[in-house]
Amino acid sequence: MAKPVKKPPVKAVKDFAFDKGDFVVYPTHGVGKVVDIEAKEIAGHKLELFVISFEQERMMLRVPVMKAKLSGLRKLSSRKIMENALVTLKGRSRVSRAMWNRRAQEYEAKINSGDPVSIAEVVRDLHRNAGQPDQSYSERQIYEAALDRLARELAAVERIDKEVATQKLNSVLQKVAA
Repeated sequence: MAKPVKKPPVKAVKDFAFDKGDFVVYPTHGVGKVVDIEAKEIAGHKLELFVISFEQERMMLRVPVMKAKLSGLRKLSSRKIMENALVTLKGRSRVSRAMWNRRAQEYEAKINSGDPVSIAEVVRDLHRNAGQPDQSYSERQIYEAALDRLARELAAVERIDKEVATQKLNSVLQKVAA
C-alpha cells in the first residue's frame, strides 16, 4: 500500500494578500491594521496568520491567511463606496414597524456585515434630531456603535482623524434635518 503524498500548502490568492501596515476591515470589529504576518504551528498544522491590531479596542486578532476571505476580511472601502455611504446618510430614514428586538437584531447584523452603506443605513435610521423623541438606551448604544464604525472607516479612507470624520458625518446628518 502506497503512502499518501503530502501536498505543499496552498498560498493565499495574490489579489487577496495584505502587507504589514495595510489597513483592513474585519466585519465584526471594524478597521484594523495588519501589524505582522506570522507562521505558527497549531495542532500539528503550519499556518500563516495575519496579525491585526484594533487600536481602539486594544485587541489583536490572528486570522489564518487561507481563511481571511471566508471570514470577511477585506481592504478598506474605496472613496466611491464611502461617498455612497454619505449619500445613504442623506436619505430618508426607514424605520420598520417590527418589534424593537427584531429591528435591533437587523441593525446589529448590518453593523457586523462591515458594509459601509449598510452601517450608514443604521446611522440614518437611528439618528435623532432636536424636537424628536428621545432614544432608548439600547437604540443609543446601537446608534453610537454604527456611527463609530462608520467614522473609523471614513477616517482611514480619507486619512483624517476619527473625530474629524465623526464631525463630517454629524454635519451630513444635521443638513438632512434642516
